[in-house]
Amino acid sequence: MDITIHPRKLRGTLQAIPSKSQAHRLLICAAFADSVTELCCPQVNQDIEATVQCLRSLGAGIVRTHAGYRVTPISTPPKAAVLPCRESGSTLRFLLPVAGALGVDAVFTMAGRLPRRPLSPLQEELMRMGCSITRPTVDTLRCQGQLRAGNYTISGSVSSQFISGLLFACALIPGVSRIHITDRLESAPYVTMTQEAMGLFGVDTTAFLIHGGGRFHSPGNLPVEGDWSNAAFFLGAQALGSDLEIQGLNPCSSQGDRAVSALLAALSQRISISARDIPDLVPILAVVAAGKQGAVFTDIMRLRLKESDRAASVAAMLRSLGIRTDVTENQLTVHPGIFQGGAVDACGDHRIAMAAAVAATVCQSPVTILGAECVEKSYPQFWAEYRRLGGNYEQHLR
Repeated sequence: MDITIHPRKLRGTLQAIPSKSQAHRLLICAAFADSVTELCCPQVNQDIEATVQCLRSLGAGIVRTHAGYRVTPISTPPKAAVLPCRESGSTLRFLLPVAGALGVDAVFTMAGRLPRRPLSPLQEELMRMGCSITRPTVDTLRCQGQLRAGNYTISGSVSSQFISGLLFACALIPGVSRIHITDRLESAPYVTMTQEAMGLFGVDTTAFLIHGGGRFHSPGNLPVEGDWSNAAFFLGAQALGSDLEIQGLNPCSSQGDRAVSALLAALSQRISISARDIPDLVPILAVVAAGKQGAVFTDIMRLRLKESDRAASVAAMLRSLGIRTDVTENQLTVHPGIFQGGAVDACGDHRIAMAAAVAATVCQSPVTILGAECVEKSYPQFWAEYRRLGGNYEQHLR
């Protein structure tokens, strides 16, 4: 589906959608709890549904309710299972170690760019600690064997999701385990989110020392907090002159993308921003920077490992709309300018599509977004909300 947007500022009030980052974590904890958990998560997306389907394959009973999900914990894991991860990196990286902890012969299926996204050094550490991991086909991954308790050592420089996956796994393996990070931990707030989620279920992971093998303790009912990552796009539209109020965001959240508030305020001047811990914010920050004083984004290597090569796709989006942008191996420079309009290829990346939609609110002429359906990955209601807030667009089915 392509969408052509006729430029117009947005106006109105919207409720932040549930955080998919927190939803993944709470679903996994609930699947290993000692009783049923009710999760309040009124809106879902493809990534959350991928985790739900995979947990069902591992034996959890998960039913969609009016408010969210009712999760009946896994009693006995299957000997073998197929886990459909779709394009969700979180699902794969969280549940690969979990499958190893359970000793399930698990085949993970992957779509989109997920088969090309990195699993090293997580894969090597799982193999060192008892698993066999193979690639039967380009888009499948098979994990066999049983992880043992002990000392896990891993770099934190590739993905915080590796650490989160190990935290879940170590809590399930009987015995005492410790996770040692050899260097700087990327996106550390998201590991804190995992620890907080596990803490809600009575699992202590202080200093990454875990006494595993016991059941998690269900708190009964839990709400999933609002998602800063996706609210960032409407906050960006607000920074560019739209009259919006975004409700349901926790200002004290551990979500790393809560940083968007301070960063948007700082863009009143030309600044340098490290993308190291905020790869999901770069598309919208780059759009706002172009509409203000410009910005330099450093530490962009992790952007190249997302749903698209996000360094290249952000630059291509801005250039398509008339903004001068320079990209080197580890730096993206956005120059201030006037958004002209044009055609943007979303490159299958939900955050590129949503950033382009925000840019369209201040363009001189219409913007056509190619492959606009990719927002389904994280924010299926995005286009409906955009229209409800005054966005004017036409859909073109291919």
